[in-house]
Amino acid sequence: MSDTVTAAGLDPATLADVLRLAGSTGFDRVQEQLRRTGGCSDPIHLHGSTVTRDRATGHVLHHYSTDTEPGGRLRIACGNRRASRCPSCAWTYAGDTYHLIRAGLTGDPDKGTPHTIRDHPRVFATLTAPSFGPVHNRPDTRPCRCGTHHPEDAPELGTPLDPDSYDYAGAVLWNNHASELWRYFTIYLRREIARRAGLTQQAARETSRVSFGKVAEYQKRGAVHFHAVIRFDGPDGPDSSPPAWATLDLLTDAIRAAAARVAVDVDPAGDQPARTLRWGTQLDVQPIGAFGHGEEITEQAVASYVAKYATKAAETTGTVDRRVGNKEALILLGVPDHPRRLIEACLDLHPLYPDRKLRDWAHMLGFRGHFSTKSRRYSTTLGALRQVRADYRAAQQRAALGLPDPDDSPEATTLTLAHWTYAGHGHTPGESWLAQQIARDLRESREIAREVRAELQEQEGDMAWLPSRTS
Repeated sequence: MSDTVTAAGLDPATLADVLRLAGSTGFDRVQEQLRRTGGCSDPIHLHGSTVTRDRATGHVLHHYSTDTEPGGRLRIACGNRRASRCPSCAWTYAGDTYHLIRAGLTGDPDKGTPHTIRDHPRVFATLTAPSFGPVHNRPDTRPCRCGTHHPEDAPELGTPLDPDSYDYAGAVLWNNHASELWRYFTIYLRREIARRAGLTQQAARETSRVSFGKVAEYQKRGAVHFHAVIRFDGPDGPDSSPPAWATLDLLTDAIRAAAARVAVDVDPAGDQPARTLRWGTQLDVQPIGAFGHGEEITEQAVASYVAKYATKAAETTGTVDRRVGNKEALILLGVPDHPRRLIEACLDLHPLYPDRKLRDWAHMLGFRGHFSTKSRRYSTTLGALRQVRADYRAAQQRAALGLPDPDDSPEATTLTLAHWTYAGHGHTPGESWLAQQIARDLRESREIAREVRAELQEQEGDMAWLPSRTS
């Protein structure tokens, strides 16, 4: 038994549950359910049934009930965006974010953006937090201030040189107000654009529109910064061309001026002084190239970068991905010193700023905003992308059951009644192991498919010089 456990890499309890599961009569169906969730780490369990009837005759065309399922439950994916919680669902979320951002860069008529937006001025801007004290870093070829050349994966990177003098209160208050800083930035950006164009704000709005998609990322020091695609459009959004005065240089200058104007005041409270929160001086604004012909930042790179960080949060700094009740829990959870001090600062400041809900967002180091947001006319929405996926799966199900397609007739010919109740979530130890194997197999299949696509694209590029058959 011990040799089997060692070979399988499983503890005795998990192995026993795997064997129990494999010997059960519903094993194949459990596997099918887990595969349909993509190997979700924490699936939702449902009880219920659906009945599909012919609307005219009332005849039952299809009936489904979880009474026939193993354990009387149907498992569906949790949909969590955090890679630390569910890598499988986070992969789907990242894919949706990639297509959302890419549609606003390359254009996709199916996602509400024409291909002509490639001709619109657009930049990739990074807005960062100010300094709260010197930290260990890797300044090019020079040594860190501590005199050491840190390797890329050094655990001390981002931690203060002197923790006792580091402004932990200022750091978490800045994170807590970061969304407001961004809101004011978008307001000032439109004003700066109008001023540089020599127009009133109303006239600028009537002739142009600014669209954006952004994502939040945690630096190693625990401060949030924002990456944003910012694009000039015409008055009707992506379907209209921006005016002649809406140039790339004007947009870049306006972004820099708007960021410099933003200031959010925080009143004094207790032993905390009054503060004026601003963006950091490390503002980066770079144009986005349409076809990658020598440009430093391409559409593909931007969409991939934003999608990558849409599934990550404060846990990348060493903190936890769920709420913390008290300081003692931080020791039990083994949180490193720097993020622990940031969380403790949130807990200490909560009584002084109760409306800021710092205790609730202590595990996020004070940040309480959305990680991925966009303006209304940037491109499609995550909800629309999910609906397309749901419609596709529903069409597959109808075809498998031989049910009529509602799009084939102007009036619906079927009526579906459904009743569902929540029945729990998660896996048994054996199901968890099986889900991990399914997720791993899917991940490997995607990697192989990606390598094949890359190879085919490279071959097509090598043969691009060949004359076509019609030439």
